[in-house]
Amino acid sequence: MINIIAVFLGGGLGSLARYFMSILLRVYSMDFPFATLAVNMLGCFILGLVVALFWENTNIHEGFKLALTVGFCGGFTTFSTFSGEVFALIKQGDYMLAFIYVIISVIICLLATILGAFLARYV
Repeated sequence: MINIIAVFLGGGLGSLARYFMSILLRVYSMDFPFATLAVNMLGCFILGLVVALFWENTNIHEGFKLALTVGFCGGFTTFSTFSGEVFALIKQGDYMLAFIYVIISVIICLLATILGAFLARYV
């Protein structure tokens, strides 16, 4: 039961963090969904960092690990929003922008996850 509560609380905090970041970065968005891209990159980086630092550590409570990974990162990242934005770009006929957004998002977020895991080795 504690794991469920941990995921619930982490998800709520992650969702709030995503909301506030989207407000802060809205000014940079213009026609490109920069805020969503930035949130996904940061969320992937945090996930890589947390997994590398904590997941194998048996001294850290599983609920805490789940709150950070499944909860916070799951609530923070916005791949459902990402999918909707790609669909909207396609619907508007902006096929090239949709393609560029997908490629950049996937590659940069994967690299951010790898970077987070790499940097965790030196913390």
